[in-house]
Amino acid sequence: MEEMGKYIGAGLACLGMLGAAVGVGNIFGSFLQGAMRNPSAAQSQFGNLIFGFAVTEALGIFSLLVALILLFVV
Repeated sequence: MEEMGKYIGAGLACLGMLGAAVGVGNIFGSFLQGAMRNPSAAQSQFGNLIFGFAVTEALGIFSLLVALILLFVV
C-alpha cells in the first residue's frame, strides 16, 4: 500500500512538468506573435523571453526533482 502511494505521488508531481511544457509553448508562441506584429520591439523583449523561459523550465525541473525524491528517497 505504501509503494502504491509513492508511485501515485510521483505521477502527480510529474504533472508539473506538463504545466512547464505548456507554459514554455505559451511563452514562445506569444513572443513570436508579438514579434510578427511589431518586429522593431522584438529585440527589446528578448531578455524577458529568456527570463520567462528559465523560470518556467526551473519549475518543471523542480517537479521532476520532487518526483524522483518521492520514488527513491522516501
